[in-house]
Parts: sequence; structure tokens; C-alpha cells
Amino acid sequence: MRSIFGPNGLIAKAHPEYEHRPGQIDMAEAVLRAFEQKHHLIVEAGTGTGKTLAYLVPAIAAACGSGARVVISTGTKNLQEQLMDKDIPFLQDVLPAKFRAAVMKGRNNYACLHRIKGAESTPFLDGLDQIDQFDEVFRWATQTETGDRAELSNLPENLPFWRHIDARADTCLGQKCPDYEPCFLTRMRQRAMDADVIVVNHHLFFADLALRNGAYGAVLPDYAAVILDEAHQIEDVASEYFGSGVSNYQLDDLLRDVSYLKIEDREAEKELTRISSRIQRYADLFWVSFREGRGLEGRFALMPRGSSTVREGADDYESQAEIPADRPQDAGAPHAALDNALNRLETAIDILKDAPAEADSILRRTRQLRFDLNFIVKAADKEFVYWLERRGRGAFLRASPIDVSGLLQDKLFEKVPTVVLTSATLSSGGNFRFIRERLGLDEGEEMIAESIFDFENQAVLYLPAKMPDPRSPQWGAAAAEQVINIVNATEGRAFVLSTSNSGMNEMFERVASQIDYPCFVQGSASKSELLKRFRETPNAVLFATSSFWQGVDVRGEQLSCVIIDKLPFAVPSDPIIAARQRHIEEQGGSSFYEYSVPQAIISLKQGLGRLIRSTTDRGVLAVLDPRLRTKMYGQQFLKSLPPCRVTSNVDDLIRFFAVESAASA
Repeated sequence: MRSIFGPNGLIAKAHPEYEHRPGQIDMAEAVLRAFEQKHHLIVEAGTGTGKTLAYLVPAIAAACGSGARVVISTGTKNLQEQLMDKDIPFLQDVLPAKFRAAVMKGRNNYACLHRIKGAESTPFLDGLDQIDQFDEVFRWATQTETGDRAELSNLPENLPFWRHIDARADTCLGQKCPDYEPCFLTRMRQRAMDADVIVVNHHLFFADLALRNGAYGAVLPDYAAVILDEAHQIEDVASEYFGSGVSNYQLDDLLRDVSYLKIEDREAEKELTRISSRIQRYADLFWVSFREGRGLEGRFALMPRGSSTVREGADDYESQAEIPADRPQDAGAPHAALDNALNRLETAIDILKDAPAEADSILRRTRQLRFDLNFIVKAADKEFVYWLERRGRGAFLRASPIDVSGLLQDKLFEKVPTVVLTSATLSSGGNFRFIRERLGLDEGEEMIAESIFDFENQAVLYLPAKMPDPRSPQWGAAAAEQVINIVNATEGRAFVLSTSNSGMNEMFERVASQIDYPCFVQGSASKSELLKRFRETPNAVLFATSSFWQGVDVRGEQLSCVIIDKLPFAVPSDPIIAARQRHIEEQGGSSFYEYSVPQAIISLKQGLGRLIRSTTDRGVLAVLDPRLRTKMYGQQFLKSLPPCRVTSNVDDLIRFFAVESAASA
């Protein structure tokens, strides 16, 4: 590793901007050790460590040396693209060993040749714009090698008709498809089978993990080791894929595809039409049963919460209006009628003579829908939390495991010889106890890779001397005044990050008209467009929420200040969060200190990690929440932050940037 990463190593000779990083070498050696000794590793590598190369090089060495495939799973598409478009091609040029890499994405990222060809008989385009866009997609599909939606960069991100032509599993005919050989998924799988290193995202990885050793087989080729980057996201992604879900869109798509079936028997066709009408009628009644007294969007528990047993620190959660829980029993009668209608559809499809190939997938989907609906509505398994999400016109019923540690231990850590977990934020209070317990990682090496950043000189932590309680009526005005003072001291160049949409909008309304710097607010344009405007606009201020807390990279003085309004405790009214907290309390623990505090510490570190992105960056970290100083647990937060100077005087911020200006003059 030192011959590759050292001051005179292969990378230094090939990369003109290479910086020697002791922490990178330590991490690379630890990853290589995990591969060689076949054990697990958890490593926190902050911004500037160079963690992607630190795990790629030993992964490539292990794959080439043993012939065993390595999977690298990322939390964001940005990192996935960085690995495939930048880091891996660089190493293919630099390293003496020749290796092959492939990327695999979720099925809905790829176009389906069979569905595109059949589009003429399944009208779904709305308006001339969509017709023109579809014509462009059709031409592209005849020329592209990959069929990856990302190649259509000149078309809108959310093409309304893409869901009708993508390669989702629900509509796949498998080897019965006339386009099986040229299929983009077939080609993708073949590239993956031939590769030494496969790059995927967490959603695909855990979709595969949930299916392995089951009736539907695996999604990914077999592998001997996996590296999970951005591993702080794993618990939430795993709980999604080890659970069940049903949406109104699934039922709509099923009925639409039934109507497109080409059936020669007229009586059978009429019967399917009657059954479909019946399903639609009962489906409408079923979804209405979850709507009573609620016009809100969001996530809501389907089980009674019961009395809360949270005591210590309970007053530290952000105040939320209590939302009454739906009871699954309310949907009992509509569900029984809907299930009976779906059963009739299942029988009618099953006895079709000379059924088209599409009938098999419809039969499979109907059975799965019935199973998932029954599981969620009965809500009998106490290991799961049952909840409803309303988003726009969509209604989503879900069942999620409350604790995924046992599942991950059984399906991942005991089955795969080497699992490497890494992220810029995995520790809280200087240790990995929280993440180990949440993920079920009992054994394995651990390390915190040394950062090359000089936080003492590159950053200042600003904590206001006196602030009202975050839940008090005085909070909004006091926080806005602080933001105005800080932004004036830093001459804009700031992210103002809030823990809620309402908090963000209120802050924007209070501050934007009081400062002389260009202001942008999340929601006024796409995330990528807002970042582009921020980078290109001198002295800009961006008001945003959690989606800008991670995976965002703005280097240089354009971003010189990150202001966080409140400690990012997870919202306790969220059904999954509430269930996890209740589970800890029932085991005799303290959900506040064992879950809420360490989870908030990791979130806070993610937000503050937006600021210092290189050795030349300088900036101010500001946290307006007084609980950092007034509560005992505040010390755990401060201990987890980079070791930088702390001040409560805004004038110190002005002097900090005056020194920077003098140095660059």
C-alpha cells in the first residue's frame, strides 16, 4: 500500500495534485488486512482522507489475487458515478494489475426494449411534448449500449412515461421475452459476471440481500466481499428491503397491464374486464378507509402508539403535533372485499388457455400483492412497525422491521467473509458502539482514519452566548437575528440548514429581506440547479433542509459558512423512529441516550461536513441550538465535532476572515 499511496508511489507519480495522507495509507492497510484475514472492518474516514482510493486499491488487489468478486455499494448516485467515471478509470491506468469493473443499477434505471416496441398498442403519452420526448427515447434505445436512463441527460429528470417503458421486475417476461438476448438487463448482468469489481447502490444491494436464498434467487452475481460506503444510511435502507409494501400505483399498474393483455377468448376477456372493474371499485374503498380525518401528507403509524415511556431527555425532541394513529382493523371489510376480487383475478388468469407471456408476471404480481396486503393489514408480527405514507396522489402501506440487527447479522455478517463499513460519519462520542448495535456487527476491526485537515486553523465553531429554548415562541426571531449577524460577518457564502421544512421557510422569510446578499431556498428549483446557482453567484446564501446535509460538495471560499439551526434529532412522531425508540425502552434501555443522541450526532457531523472540503478551505461552523451548552448530552456532541476553536463573539468571525483576506492579498 505504501508503494502505491506513499509520497513517491504510483498515485503520486500519476496525479499532479496528489497529497500524501497518512490516514489514507492506514485505512488502505486496514482494508487489505480485512480481505487477507477474512474479517469485518468499520472505519470512519472524514472528508479529505481519500477513502474511495483507500478501499478501491486493496479491493482490486484482493479481487485480482484471489479471483473472487468484490462488490462496492454506495449510498448516492453521485458517488457511484464518481467511482465509475473517475476513480476506477484512473486506477485502471495507474495500477499494474489489469481488472474489469462494472456498474449495476436498479431495474427501473434501464429501458425495456419489449415495452418500448409495444408502446404503439399501449397508449400512455399525454401531449405533443411527451410524443417528441418518446421519439427521442425510441431513437436512443436503438443506439445505446447500456439502456441507462442517466444517458438521457437532455430530457427532464422525471419523464412521466418512463415508468411505462422501464425494465421493472413486475412486467419482466424473463427468458420468455423475445428481446431477452439484446435486453439491457441481460447485457448488464453479463458485464457484472465478467467483472472483478461491481459498483452498486445500497438499494440494489439490499434488494439482492433480501432475495438471496429465496424463491426468486439473487440479483447480483456471487461475491466474496463487500464494501459499504456511506454506511450511516444502512439501517434505513435495510429496513425498507426487509419489509413489505403496497401502493395504489401498484394496483393501478396491475389493472392497466391486465387491460393490455391480448386474449383470443372473448368470454375470458369480458370476465377479466368485469373482475378489473370490481378490483378498482374495492381498491377505491380500501384506500379511502385510510383517509378519514386526514388530508395531510407524511408518514403515519398504522398501530396504536400506546403511552410513551421515554423519560430522560424527552423534552429535547423537536415539538411535534401528535397525529392519531390509524388502526389496520379500519380497513378490514374493504380489504376482505379487495382480496376476494384479487383472488378471482388470480383464478381467471391461472385458467386462461393459450395465455400470452405477460400473464405469468400478472399472476405473480397478484399473488404478491395479496400476500403483502394481508401481512400489513393483519399487523400480527410484533417485530414489525406498520405505517402509511401519503405523497401527492400516492398512498403507500408499509411494514418495516423495527430492528434489522439480527437480519443483517444472519444474512450479511455471518454469510460474507469480509464486510467493510465506511463513511465520513460513523462514530459518536469517539466510538462505534451505536452503529455496531444498530447493524448487528459484533466482531470486527475498527479505526478512525486521521484527517489531513488542520481544523484548529481552518475552522471556527460559533455557539451563541445566549439563546432561548428551541421550542419557545422567542426562538424564531432570536435565531433569525443570529443568522443575519453571522451572514453579514461572513459576507454571505453560507448554507443555512434547518431540521424541518417549516423551520427553513420561516428562517428564509425572516432573513432574506434583511440581508444584502443573493438568497436561494430549497424547493424553488431542483437540487442540482440550486447548487449550480449557488456556486456561480458570489456571496450567495442557500436556505435548505436535510437533503443538503450530505452528498453536497462546494469547495473553496464560495461556501465559507454552515449554519445549523437545531440539533437534528429524528422526529419522534415518525412511525419507524417511534417504534425503534419504544423497542429500546421495552428492552430496559434509554431510547434517548442509546438512539436519539448518537443518531443526531452522526447527522450533525454530516451537516458540518459540508464546510471543509480541502486543505485550503476555511470557514465557520455555527450551531444555534443552546442545548449544546445547557444539557449534559451537549458534551457528547462537542466531543464528536472536529477540534476547532470555539467562540461566541461574532466579531471573531470578522477577524477570522480578515486574516484570510490579508493572507491572500
